[in-house]
Amino acid sequence: KAAPVKPPTLDDIPELIEIMMNEQGEKSAAATKRIYELCDVGHKHNRVPMVCSGKWDVLTPLAKCLTQESGDGRHLACLALNNLSIPTENKRVMALGPASQEVIGGLCTVIAEDKQESYLCCICLMNLSFLEASITTILQHSPVEDGQKELTPLENPSSLLRVLEKLLTNSPSAPKSGSGKSEGVRWACGLIKNLAKSEENATLIGQTEIPKCVVENIRATTAPPSRWTSNSLEDFSLFVILNLAQWSGSKDALDRSGAVDVVKPIMAEGDLQGLKATMASAFLGAEWSAYPEGGNTAAKSVSELMTNIVEKKGKDGQYAYGVFKLYTASKAYRDLAAAANKADDGEGESNTKVLAVPSAVSLNLQIVSDLVLSAMDDAEGGSKYVPDAMSAEYAVGAVKEMLPAILQAGEPARKSLQTEKACGEISQMLLTYSDISGTSPEAKVTAKEAADKITEAAGLARPVLEISHDLWTQYRKREGQPLDQFISQERGIEVDESGPLDFLPCANSDSSCVIL
Repeated sequence: KAAPVKPPTLDDIPELIEIMMNEQGEKSAAATKRIYELCDVGHKHNRVPMVCSGKWDVLTPLAKCLTQESGDGRHLACLALNNLSIPTENKRVMALGPASQEVIGGLCTVIAEDKQESYLCCICLMNLSFLEASITTILQHSPVEDGQKELTPLENPSSLLRVLEKLLTNSPSAPKSGSGKSEGVRWACGLIKNLAKSEENATLIGQTEIPKCVVENIRATTAPPSRWTSNSLEDFSLFVILNLAQWSGSKDALDRSGAVDVVKPIMAEGDLQGLKATMASAFLGAEWSAYPEGGNTAAKSVSELMTNIVEKKGKDGQYAYGVFKLYTASKAYRDLAAAANKADDGEGESNTKVLAVPSAVSLNLQIVSDLVLSAMDDAEGGSKYVPDAMSAEYAVGAVKEMLPAILQAGEPARKSLQTEKACGEISQMLLTYSDISGTSPEAKVTAKEAADKITEAAGLARPVLEISHDLWTQYRKREGQPLDQFISQERGIEVDESGPLDFLPCANSDSSCVIL
């Protein structure tokens, strides 16, 4: 009876690498199997040392095995690379390190040759693409023969971009669920979902047939959105539409594919798919009447998402923190407000009323003022969450679009010192924002226009503005931010101990010394 084969250890790696690099067929496949066993579910603790310790290069031989004709070796190499691509530390080495071109190239070749492991290669690339720093490098993969001139991904039929496009366009309109073909398409859409997160990548994807294919995936499905599971073809396809709809360079391709009419009916679902459909519809310019319940659901779900992102939390059963960017949610809110404003006919209350609830208005003010504080070196008490410039720009846009409801006068009309203070402080904050470096020319104009309208409104009580200002002030108090940062200095100079009178011989500010 043969002695049982002892399980491999990390010390066996040099010998296994030697066999994988120099042998073919069964010998190489057997060595690859041992490498796979070292990083399988029972040996998760080996995954980081195998890639990051610097002792061995297991990536180059695994990538070489992907190009073998032997199905076994190729399959095992795919499984091993998948397992190794899970830890965050490994993603950087695999996608951006010395062996990255071999790894990405090998995975891309298997997909291009439509081998049965192609879906495993899509999953591996998707795992790597969760590292956002890697997504440009991955989509720029465009191999040429030695000595040939370089080609852009769009020019090169062998680029990952064109390989993924071919996988989607060559697939039957409804591949049998669970078949190798349907799994390839599904995980390719999962990979594209991640790759489409950057504007540069989305613009490239927008110049292919991919947008048309993902819209078709949604159009062709027979499953109702309430039945779409996480990581299903429909879930991924709607995410791709959402990510592409954000950027002008890829939005046009969705428009040509009739995306808005496919996405609008999904809004009524509520839950995660309804939220994604709502934001995609906002980006694609859906008219205000298309939003269910007069836009109430849209306003609530998107403002809740913005709040959760700023507070660094997810929503149970729907999304984890980090799935959505603040600039996605704040742009959706701005576009919803623009659609509501556009639908106003001048009669009665503004449609923007459902969006201009004080908590949401205050949140938009907070996003802008937190950016302003982070840009002003001398300001104390910055926020825990520093928004990006795009989010602040969209928040300013949302405030401007909601002004018809924000500035609605109270009944009966009356004067209000509170409104006067709110108008002065908010308009000053918007003007300060318009002056900081990094604010785009369009955002400067928007901020100044909004500030002017708010200043003009100072005469009468504006209840929504007052409450929003109060909530914004409470937030700044909680964060320990300076509350005099945006008080206009035009009305005379406030005098206190640190002001013009600080030369007075006041030995101790806690004494009974009085500053007049």
